[in-house]
Amino acid sequence: MNVSKVVLNGIPSIRGMHDQMQDVINALRRHIDLTDYSEGVGPVRMNMSIPLRLCLFAGLCDRSPRSVEDVMSFNLPVESTPYPTTFFSKADVGKLFEALLKLRYNEVDGDWGSPRFIARAIGREILRGRDIVLKEGGMEDWLLFEPKNNNGASGDIPELNLLIGQYENGMPAYLDMNSRSIANTQILIAGTTGSGKSNLLAVLINQIRELSTDTHYPVNFLLFDYKGEFSDPQHELWLQLFNTNYKAVLNPIERPLPFTPFKDFTGKPINEVNLYATELSSALGSISRTSISANMDSRLSTAIVNAYKDKKFRPVTFSEILDSYRNLLPDKQQDKDDSITSVLTQLVNNHIFEDEDKVDLLNNSYIINLGRFPKDGAMAKTNEERVELRHFTIIDEAHYMLDFDNRPLRELIAVGRNKGMSIILATQNMESFKSKYFDFYANAQYPLIMKQQQQNDSVIKDLFGVSGGILLEIKQAIAGLQKGELITRDAANMALGIGKPWQKIKVTHLI
Repeated sequence: MNVSKVVLNGIPSIRGMHDQMQDVINALRRHIDLTDYSEGVGPVRMNMSIPLRLCLFAGLCDRSPRSVEDVMSFNLPVESTPYPTTFFSKADVGKLFEALLKLRYNEVDGDWGSPRFIARAIGREILRGRDIVLKEGGMEDWLLFEPKNNNGASGDIPELNLLIGQYENGMPAYLDMNSRSIANTQILIAGTTGSGKSNLLAVLINQIRELSTDTHYPVNFLLFDYKGEFSDPQHELWLQLFNTNYKAVLNPIERPLPFTPFKDFTGKPINEVNLYATELSSALGSISRTSISANMDSRLSTAIVNAYKDKKFRPVTFSEILDSYRNLLPDKQQDKDDSITSVLTQLVNNHIFEDEDKVDLLNNSYIINLGRFPKDGAMAKTNEERVELRHFTIIDEAHYMLDFDNRPLRELIAVGRNKGMSIILATQNMESFKSKYFDFYANAQYPLIMKQQQQNDSVIKDLFGVSGGILLEIKQAIAGLQKGELITRDAANMALGIGKPWQKIKVTHLI
């Protein structure tokens, strides 16, 4: 070997390796997954790094002779996308892999300064290890190996630098989601049908999961799937890209969602309940298309507080709020419906939620299938460099949640980063993100504009801070976007007042 150090950071990955590893994945699951699970608990969710790392280690421990010809005969295509940073940083295992590569290839005079040569060598070792662990008894011999955490990178907050594609100059396009230098982590996506919006969402989720699930700080997600694309059984293979499976899909048409939308105030002061009741009253009132009078709003807030008192501040139900609200009406009106009772009655009859939490939303990932519904209708950890993100809420077809004063959504955006929460909103038209209630663009770190059916000059001016000839250039750039392409702000150029205030990105094709 003609180098003193084998650089593993940024090594490109291998296309088709998932298919090559399927037998290993199946064997691992037979050893790890149980026959029966408690309600709300599913099989172990195993990301691709685990079988790949296991096989790489097994392969490098084999003492068979190596050669340049053996490496170059490896015929799976080398990708431009690198392995996730955690692949080599978890428990500092990269140092072990480097040492074993030097040991096994000490007499091999290959091009060790070339990332593609190293990628082929690693790919060859993974397949060598695959054959070893699939031999009779091989899985038992290797399954229990786990490098001990020595307070290295695996115990630190993962770097969520999402690789979403390439810029026009061929450089990789990243979205920095959790360094201390960025103001917030909101992502807005605007793209018409056929623009590649679903693929972009899949790329974002895939990167979030790949970069975090193999660390001590996994980032989970809750996806509101209005079109039913990600919930479709035909697309079950997509879920493997998100390190989850079909048990993550929740269908409120078939059974109630396994959690309650109401907070638990056990042991909390009454003032917290009063403030919560005011916000909840506003949110429930916004469901109705008719106007809610001030008296109705006040009565609903009181009803919510009374329902909590009756439950000793445990989570309430819509039925209990409805009963409490009717009890506050004059005797002659208790059997009549107003806008509030109508909304609450619909929520009771539809039984969308369970009366208590049966799953942990924060520490698991779920997709809520809303495809069959009518279409009208704790502090984060930080270190010197990064902020811990714990959860993403992802809303496709988000315009259904933007055409009214959606206070819960605004609150999530306002406090999300400090709580380790973030949000991705996707819709078809850029106009949807600037309503009379809230300017979502002003609060977004990454507005991603894909192909549009129509453009709004006012939105583009606000978004990029331009007018005149530059405005026309941006409009032409948006009009010329092809499927899977987007433009976004170039924050550095905008701050310096030089160059183009936007960048064009070709999104990685994933689904």
